[in-house]
Amino acid sequence: MTAFIIANMAPIMFVSLVVMLLLGYPAAFSLGAVGLFFAIIGVELGQFHPDFLQALPERVYGVMNNDTLLAIPFFTFMGLVLERSGMAEDLLDTIGQLFGTIRGGLAYAVIFVGALLAATTGVVAASVISMGLISLPIMLRYGYDRRVAAGVIAASGTLAQIIPPSLVLIVMADQLGKSVGDMYEGAFIPGLVLAGLYAGYAFLVSMIFPAAAPGLPKEAIGFREDNGDRGLVSLGFLFLASCVFGWFMMRNSTVHGADYVVLSMFYGIIFAFAIAVLNWAVDKLTGFRFLSKMAQQTTFVMVPPLFLIFLVLGTIFIGIATPTEGGAMGAAGALLLGAAKRRLSWDLIRQATESTAKLSAFVVFILVGARIFSLTFYGVNGHVWVEHLLTSLPGGQVGFLIFVNVLVFILAFFLDFFELAFIVIPLLGPAAEKLGIDLIWFGVILGVNMQTSFMHPPFGFALFYLRSVAPKERYTDRITGKRMDPVTTGQIYWGAVPFVVIQIIMVGLVIAFPAMVMHYKGVQTNIDPSTIKIEVPQIELPPLDFGPPQK
Repeated sequence: MTAFIIANMAPIMFVSLVVMLLLGYPAAFSLGAVGLFFAIIGVELGQFHPDFLQALPERVYGVMNNDTLLAIPFFTFMGLVLERSGMAEDLLDTIGQLFGTIRGGLAYAVIFVGALLAATTGVVAASVISMGLISLPIMLRYGYDRRVAAGVIAASGTLAQIIPPSLVLIVMADQLGKSVGDMYEGAFIPGLVLAGLYAGYAFLVSMIFPAAAPGLPKEAIGFREDNGDRGLVSLGFLFLASCVFGWFMMRNSTVHGADYVVLSMFYGIIFAFAIAVLNWAVDKLTGFRFLSKMAQQTTFVMVPPLFLIFLVLGTIFIGIATPTEGGAMGAAGALLLGAAKRRLSWDLIRQATESTAKLSAFVVFILVGARIFSLTFYGVNGHVWVEHLLTSLPGGQVGFLIFVNVLVFILAFFLDFFELAFIVIPLLGPAAEKLGIDLIWFGVILGVNMQTSFMHPPFGFALFYLRSVAPKERYTDRITGKRMDPVTTGQIYWGAVPFVVIQIIMVGLVIAFPAMVMHYKGVQTNIDPSTIKIEVPQIELPPLDFGPPQK
């Protein structure tokens, strides 16, 4: 028995940790306890050198001294302040009105706003709870199938995990030893593509099952002109003009990829906001408007979050600010937006600060426990066991990626993304690097995969968040006065299943089309360095004369 334990110390240690987590013990204490327990056993069996434990204080101090992780409380605070300042409510109301009577319009609005909230908050809980409280009653009021409504809201909220400034991408970059800015830039396009796939699913549902995703009735549409027109043509011209202006300003730029998109958007929103302000001023002075009410309302509602996206992501992408500095600017920007809306109070700040402190402490405790576990795991040569196991898989890089993604997908049924990031990623990263896999690409693939941990029935956190705000009993709708049926837990679970499938498809797309991520490296040159010849011209120098100077 002793010989068996000595020969299989690393796999026994890993399995013991999984068992502890499945029994329901907190992740931080499970990691620390398993690490210390097997360190003692390893010392007794001669498989673990006690000197390893002397490095433990330095590792714990390294966690507290990590500047990268400082971005987590900043982005968390920013998201919580924005969620409580009513930005989500304004966005959902305006964008819902914009899609109007289009079938599935409310679903499109929820997905669009979910992507915007993801790019401004980075917190899944804030996005899901906000949209669940605001949009779920409206979707039920106008006859949406409960499974469709629940699935769209939960899935759109989880976009905050893959669209920067995602908290999981910060942790992923830290665990893989890569730049957070590169991880953000690499994940930007896959996040937008995933939101597009969600919208495509909503379109298919509205076409195949029209009753499951109806449009709003005409009487529910506001922001009409005096002649009854909705003013969408005016909005379309403003949008087109903004895009043209953004392109014009960037026409000679050398930036590319996500940098180009964000900077073009920045110039476009400045142009749109300037036109909307001019229209407001002219209307106040002369009573004449050249923009419709819908165009002006949409611009004033959309510009603040879009500007905040540039303030955070734009400054990071173009290299002006680090992720930590970008998070600090985002937190300050969220406070300014809350104050501008006159919804900022000391109670709101206190609640946001307390929630931020709790989440930050949760992350740091897990990371400290993970350091203890990894120290012992490395001490018993666990990293060698994992590396040999993974690099010997058939199929090379593709076989490795398939196996790893299946493993992460299964573990996501039981572990949340923080636990996966702190436990599994440090074991997988070295093997991926040895196989020649780009770690930013690898991190984005796993980020999309780990997003399913929020949507997996029955343990997905997004489903729990939605369950906490969805009606559990029959209720009376405050607008129509009708008695409405509750949303059952089963309906929430079944609504999530199609979006889990979409997330798996997205994993396959990122693997099949790595250019979606690899653009973060910049434009690659096609010049072969071996063909470059440097010819130094022959220069005739005058003869040197060291004789005495002539009189």
